[in-house]
Amino acid sequence: MKKVLKNAGMLALATILSSNALAQDKDMDNILLAEWEGPYAGVPAFDKMEVDLVKPAMEKAMEMHLAEIDEIASNPEAATFENTIVPMEKAGKELRRVFTYYGIFSSNISSPEFREVQKELSPKISEYSSKISQNEDLFKRIEKVYKDSRENPLDAQEQRVIDLIYEEFAMEGAALNEDDKKRYAEINKELSKLYTQFSNNVLAEEENYVVFLEDNQLSGLPESFIKSSASAAEERGEPGKYAITNTRSSMDPFLTYSDERELREKVWNNYYSRGDNDDEFDNNDVIKKILKLRDERVELLGYDNFAQWRLQNRMAKNPENAMELMEAVWPAALARVEQEVADMQAIADKEGANITIKPWDYRYYAEKVRKDKYDLDSEEVKQYLELGNLTQALFFTAGEIFNFEFTPVEEGSVPVFHEDVNVWEVTDKSTGDLIGLWYLDPFARQGKRSGAWATTYRSYSELQGGEPVLASNNSNFIEAAEGEPVLISWDDATTFFHEFGHALHFLAADVKYPTLNGGVRDYTEFQSQLLERWLSTDEVINRFLRHHETNEVIPDDLVAKIKNASTFNQGFETTEFLASALMDMKYHTTDPDEIEPREFEKKTLEELGMPKEIVMRHRSPHFGHVFSGEGYATGYYGYLWADVLTSDAAEAFSEAPGGFYDKNVAQKLVKYLFAPRNAMDPAEAYRSFRGRDAKIDALMRDRGFPVPEEK
Repeated sequence: MKKVLKNAGMLALATILSSNALAQDKDMDNILLAEWEGPYAGVPAFDKMEVDLVKPAMEKAMEMHLAEIDEIASNPEAATFENTIVPMEKAGKELRRVFTYYGIFSSNISSPEFREVQKELSPKISEYSSKISQNEDLFKRIEKVYKDSRENPLDAQEQRVIDLIYEEFAMEGAALNEDDKKRYAEINKELSKLYTQFSNNVLAEEENYVVFLEDNQLSGLPESFIKSSASAAEERGEPGKYAITNTRSSMDPFLTYSDERELREKVWNNYYSRGDNDDEFDNNDVIKKILKLRDERVELLGYDNFAQWRLQNRMAKNPENAMELMEAVWPAALARVEQEVADMQAIADKEGANITIKPWDYRYYAEKVRKDKYDLDSEEVKQYLELGNLTQALFFTAGEIFNFEFTPVEEGSVPVFHEDVNVWEVTDKSTGDLIGLWYLDPFARQGKRSGAWATTYRSYSELQGGEPVLASNNSNFIEAAEGEPVLISWDDATTFFHEFGHALHFLAADVKYPTLNGGVRDYTEFQSQLLERWLSTDEVINRFLRHHETNEVIPDDLVAKIKNASTFNQGFETTEFLASALMDMKYHTTDPDEIEPREFEKKTLEELGMPKEIVMRHRSPHFGHVFSGEGYATGYYGYLWADVLTSDAAEAFSEAPGGFYDKNVAQKLVKYLFAPRNAMDPAEAYRSFRGRDAKIDALMRDRGFPVPEEK
């Protein structure tokens, strides 16, 4: 009898083992884990990705990466760069592939089904991350390599890698005692859930609030906007109406042109109250929890506040330096707003409007001032800003400065995740060598997060075989009605160039190790902000800014008006941005126990002297840069820091014999500011390009503000 039971037990065990093996085989059959196939050293299988594959793929990929890490950590040999850092840099290839698909589901084609998966996975991803950053044996090996390099410095890129890795592990609590490590990991797990909740709440608020217009409510709106709004309404089951969606790309033009003041107020309220409606998607309590957990976490590491911890490895180094820059610009911005409001009020009074300028009036009357002062009509300018031509303008700029050539790939040869997406092959113009692919996802749609961004599906590193870069740009332009051109505003065209600057930064990378593809947050916006300057160069204007019907080049007098108005509305633009950046810093240098977000925002802005006619660019309950993750937390000021570099670098071009197309300056730009990514200290890289540190003077000149006297 025992023999039978024993055999039965063995049979059961064999069945279990067989079942596990089959489960593992099934996991490895998951297309999200599979090695990329096809041309260009393999491309993501975007045409085969499905939501129900995400969870098993992510769990398996994390398991595989942790096994690789454990193997590195348990190596009995003395730690060296070659046996510790190099294998760390090579590990996790399956996970990188899964995160590519995860990012697309999260940002480009989100759905209620995916958001449920995301909620479930976010704490697991945090837990996985903590298992690496708190692996004691691994950190001991990293620490040994780091200390050895202090005595015997490595080659430049190797030294930069070990410095960055050691710093990251130390900042993530690797040196804490066991109890504090445990709490640190728990906090990260809780935060990951809150970040997902915050971003999903904002997305829900964008989807849930749509203003539908009737035919008699279209006064002032441009014909192209009316047609695209009609298409948006039809997509939402309201044919014959016009949809104003709760995104910036729809809100902004509506507030600029609509003569219907009550509707402007409604659209404005919808947009700026996202996450602040006392309902299931309200983010105020989420913010409170995030701030308290962040503060508790950095207290474990011995820091006074989150900003102090976060900025230690940024160019600013500490919150005081970041605040000093913002406070230098803030008074000039406020003074300009006062002038702008006076100009707008004068026009409103002249028209007999009998109103006082409110936030939902600012864009509308600013447009009237623009026409009055500069005889510049934004809608007239749009007729010369057709998306296809602007895309060619990007390619021209990349060819002149980076020597890149963009060629559309054969239809169907590279899988895409949505029919809107197009793909180009990027090569070196001189040698024909392949650089990579560039994906463009241009249009707004349900399930796609708002705004514009750039990302990579595969970055360049010599260690990983120098495979072609897979870079992407993502926008939220309003798709035109069938047969109509996509015309965009000057601001949107500027953003298009900006995000392409990020893509060029990815494509130009020349680094040995994956870690060096990272960046310093208050520096990485600089390269993209600089690329905006090429939009207004004569070469781009004369070639690509052509009327969508006649193909005539934009007239010289209209170009002159655009350039004359370049500092127009800088009070509004600078103030709405700086209010958000200052708010970000105040949140993270104040005791969170004293913060009720709604009241804190109101009180802080009053203390700063925020004009009542303007609101923060991103109000706290939808400030995704800061509360849907940590990338920009206490780092939103970085756009201004980067703009100081941008204005200063632009003057390097304008002073050169060849202007913005000067070959010598362009060569230095690529060599020192784009190709190294994070292989060089940003301050050192900038000095190599410019021959000195950047000065604030150029920024103030660019914005038409008084240049501060030298102390």
